[in-house]
This record gives sequence, C-alpha cells and structure tokens, in this order.
Amino acid sequence: MAGGGRDEQLKLLGAWPSPFVHRVRVALHLKGLDYENVEQDLVNKSELLLASNPVHKKVPVLLHNGRPVCESLVIVQYLDESFAGTGQAILPADPYDRAIARFWAAYIEDKIFPSMSKALTATTDEVKTAATANILAALETLEGAFAELSRGKGFFAGDAPGYVDVALGGFVAWMRASDKL
Repeated sequence: MAGGGRDEQLKLLGAWPSPFVHRVRVALHLKGLDYENVEQDLVNKSELLLASNPVHKKVPVLLHNGRPVCESLVIVQYLDESFAGTGQAILPADPYDRAIARFWAAYIEDKIFPSMSKALTATTDEVKTAATANILAALETLEGAFAELSRGKGFFAGDAPGYVDVALGGFVAWMRASDKL
C-alpha cells in the first residue's frame, strides 16, 4: 500500500466493534494507504484519544502527521481529498453526484444507525419491534436509491465502491448481528 509519501504518517485511533471505525478502514484500503492502527479501550480512554478528540472523546480519530481529524464521514472525505491521486476516488467527481452521495450517507447516519442501536439495546419488545420496523423502512428507501444510483451495477457508485457504499459498509456486521437477534 502507498503511504502518500515518506513524510505522510497516518494513525487510526479506533476500536474493532465500531462501525464508524470500519468506514475509515475501508476508505484507507480503497485509497491504498498504509496506516498504523491504534486500538483504543473505550472504557479507559487513552490520553492520546482524549487529546485528539477533546469534544466528543470517541473513535475514530485519524492522525495525519500528528494532526487529528474526527468523525468517520469527515475522515473519509478528508482522505479522498488529501490523497486524491492515490487509489480510487471515493466521492464522485461531479458536484451534483457528490451532493447526492453525501445526502444518502447522511440518510444512513440519521435513519439507519439510530434505529439499529435502539433495536440492539432495546429493553422491551415494543421498542425493539418499533426500531426494527424503522430499520426495514429505511432500508427499503435505501434500496430504491440503490436501484437508481447503481445503474444496475454492484455498488451505489456503479462499478466500484464509493462514498455511500463506505457509509453503509461499516454497518454490515451490525446488520448481521441485528438479523440474528
């Protein structure tokens, strides 16, 4: 994998169960970038994590030459822009297509993840049933978007994974767990 130059140093502060960290890992791999994975204990947060993300104190955090970038979708966009000549593009080149991709990524963030979290942590059957119904409705809407955006190909972006695929892809393991539960 490329490092983006000898001076480029990438460290990812993350935790293996986080779908948000998985998003960033997928983006790093799509860009073909070398990085150091620094696993975090989310119960006993490291000084590095707390100093790197003093506002939210959560993962993921990308350290690029020691400078922190926080929030998974922001990190994915940052990687795509900072390493534009490396690996494949994640965001579309066309501004309209880029706006549409950002819209659907925000939809995933706002509709799917909160319902998944609620379904997995529900303490009553009523809450779990309502959250599951919300997940299914959101996925049905997303499926319609996929049919339109993919143009019959395997990814939202067409032939290769793009921004919406990365945004949703981090949740695959959670979706499988949710399905089992």
